[in-house]
Amino acid sequence: MSRLASVASGPYAPPTPARELTVVSADGARLHAEVHGPEDAPPVVLSHGWTCSTAFWAAQIRELATDHRVIAYDQRGHGRSPASSACTTHALADDLEAVLAQTLARGERALIVGHSMGGMTVMAAATRPRFQEHAAAVLLCSTGSSRLVAESRVVPLSAGRVRTWITGRILGSSAPLGPVTPVAKGILKYATMGAGSAPRMVEACARIVHACPRAVRQAWANVLEALDLDHGVRELHAPTAVVHGASDRLTPPVHAHALIAALPHCVGLTELTGVGHMTPIEAPDLVTARIRDLVTTYVTGPGSGPEDADRSTTAQIKEGA
Repeated sequence: MSRLASVASGPYAPPTPARELTVVSADGARLHAEVHGPEDAPPVVLSHGWTCSTAFWAAQIRELATDHRVIAYDQRGHGRSPASSACTTHALADDLEAVLAQTLARGERALIVGHSMGGMTVMAAATRPRFQEHAAAVLLCSTGSSRLVAESRVVPLSAGRVRTWITGRILGSSAPLGPVTPVAKGILKYATMGAGSAPRMVEACARIVHACPRAVRQAWANVLEALDLDHGVRELHAPTAVVHGASDRLTPPVHAHALIAALPHCVGLTELTGVGHMTPIEAPDLVTARIRDLVTTYVTGPGSGPEDADRSTTAQIKEGA
């Protein structure tokens, strides 16, 4: 994806990275990665969701890069990472491990943030040695570990086999999305964002999503339809916070509550009133503030080593966007 596919100005315009690199994954897949901010600052690693790219994190990168080293990468087939025939959760975990290996020093600890499919990437990598070495803490935004199509509320029908079948056909469609028109933005807003989302938020999301190649979109939709990473949640022992939008239709709140019930070390659930699936774009200040808090607590704060990681207690916070 060229930068022209994203908005050109404002808080959602992708910032210029301090450096770019190509990360090579275990199967040879090449991933575009970016590093923003000072090299000696505390690291934050950002993993985006289905049909998105590094541009999705523009607001977080712009704010955090003043005093954090922000590492963002394009999932295989997304953004500027070439498509790969290997579309599996195993490959997602391989990719995250490769990014960590090539951007962090041995033993360096970071906050790892995953949105939607990026959160599923974290769950898939939970037992990997490189992930465990580097993950001081985790933030999961708008994600789930299984039953994604069955629980989705994109189709306004009662839960059941009919809704599940229709939802699967819609999300897994190979039809082109076409240009970013008012109608296209209205559909995207209904499916993925809260009703009160500002036009500039919808525009930013639409440009990012419509830039994803349709073959890539369909291939990963098939992976997500069959997703079962419940075991990964149970093995995610790093302190983990959860953020979700109360109006999320793609991964509704039932997923967030299932995560906090299964996580070995959940350190808080933040529910964003009126917000949909695209939490980092819809509520950028609140998501960024949660990232800063977790970095301060688990990456840079006194006693932020692994031996002190069990000192926090789970809390539930409801916030308005």
